[in-house]
Amino acid sequence: MIRRALLLSGGMDSTALAWSLRPDLGITIDYGQLAAPGEIRASAAVCQALGIQHRVIRVDCRSLGSGDMAGTNSLAFAPVSEWWPFRNQLIITLGAAAAIQAGMACLAIAAVATDSSHSDGRHEFFEKMNQLLQMQEGEIVLEAPAVEDTTVSLCRRVAVPFEILAWSHSCHISEYACGRCRGCCKHRESMRELGHGEY
Repeated sequence: MIRRALLLSGGMDSTALAWSLRPDLGITIDYGQLAAPGEIRASAAVCQALGIQHRVIRVDCRSLGSGDMAGTNSLAFAPVSEWWPFRNQLIITLGAAAAIQAGMACLAIAAVATDSSHSDGRHEFFEKMNQLLQMQEGEIVLEAPAVEDTTVSLCRRVAVPFEILAWSHSCHISEYACGRCRGCCKHRESMRELGHGEY
């Protein structure tokens, strides 16, 4: 049986995949993003509820960040306000290092179709990252099993129950939901579409 780790931010997408995949290990990365404490708290709660081992990796890269997640102005070419340069490449690299250290053969990331608004959220990017990882010792496999889904279609497809999804944290700027950022707006709209408008 393949031993799998999941990059677990604690957002709706990674929470739904944690429910579906039941990975051997959930990896949450604090790379200096403002919302890290909330992401860690949500991920820990999901892992505890599902009986998944949880590991937090802390590498402070805030000085390299930009946009909402870093609490700075976005760079001129940023496709969306929360864009952080090479963020997915960074967290995949750190997550793969932690996963291979833990004896995992596969690392999953919870990218969804709407992440294609930036280059490192697209199917082609994950294919290239998978090839890069497999060129190296350990040959860990990268999966993006929800890359064709929206958040709502993923949650419906895997039938994640509300009591698990309710732990999720999607805010881009705070450890508690601000209610205004793009992450909070997406969270609210997705919950409403899923029939949880008054949670």
